[in-house]
Amino acid sequence: MESLLIATNLRKSFGKAEAVKDISLSIRPGECLALLGPNGAGKTTTVEMLEGLLKPDGGSIQIFGKDLAKNRSEIMQDVGVMLQDTQMYKRMSVRETLSLFQSFFRSTISVNEAIALVELQDKADTYLGKLSGGQKQRAYLACALINNPRLLFLDEPTTGLDPQARRAIWDLLLKHKGQDKSILLTTHYMDEAEKLADRIAVVDHGRIIAEGSPKDLIESTIGAQVLCFSFAAENDFATLKQNAGLNWLSEAVRVGEQYEISASDAVSRTTDLCRASDRLNLTLDHLELRRSTLEDVFIKLTGRSMRDA
Repeated sequence: MESLLIATNLRKSFGKAEAVKDISLSIRPGECLALLGPNGAGKTTTVEMLEGLLKPDGGSIQIFGKDLAKNRSEIMQDVGVMLQDTQMYKRMSVRETLSLFQSFFRSTISVNEAIALVELQDKADTYLGKLSGGQKQRAYLACALINNPRLLFLDEPTTGLDPQARRAIWDLLLKHKGQDKSILLTTHYMDEAEKLADRIAVVDHGRIIAEGSPKDLIESTIGAQVLCFSFAAENDFATLKQNAGLNWLSEAVRVGEQYEISASDAVSRTTDLCRASDRLNLTLDHLELRRSTLEDVFIKLTGRSMRDA
């Protein structure tokens, strides 16, 4: 199946700072690709190049089989964009705002259909300034969907929303993707990426450092489970690492007040940890095995948690 978007060897610098060094990616019909990365990794610059807002210093972008640099106006007729910091005139109603956006495109769905898609029928004639945070996000999503786009760019679409509002937007996006439409998503929420994305690309220092489905990334980078533990005394882990003779302890990462390590052999590592702690008279005050997550992948690949990024 031919990709809707193909970006090859993208590069972008600002002065002497290389924001994007060599990024290539593609998105197939009906697929959601999530870009994850810490602040300053090059995600935003990459997306702005893909949207035609920034001109690459090198590389090429094709959307719908056409060169973006030469055909942006035509291409954008079938593209929807929802920015993180969307700002619109607060004294326009939802219906008026959608009518305005409808005028930008040759082919659209009806305003009433867009309102129904995001379930804002009872707020159709309400000013944007009077909507709740979740309702505003749904209105902005309706604006991005008004042209029934084949490709949808979403930048942090649920930031600041409560869990119920986030899940409502997820449901809308899953329905859109199910119609053979494609989505490029940037998000700081790991559960959002795991829920929506078919593939994930982790970006750091201007490059894609890992790519695959959420399941494949977790299994290849971390393994199925993570062993979490902490000690009663601050220096006990250093003592354990120095005297236990367990080479795998060098892979442990400190997260908050505890240490975490992938547990490819969960039973063996848990047993070895407990025996070594007893032998060295060290007190474990927390010990658990949990399912590996995308957050674990992100920490291992970038050295930072997504919350800190």
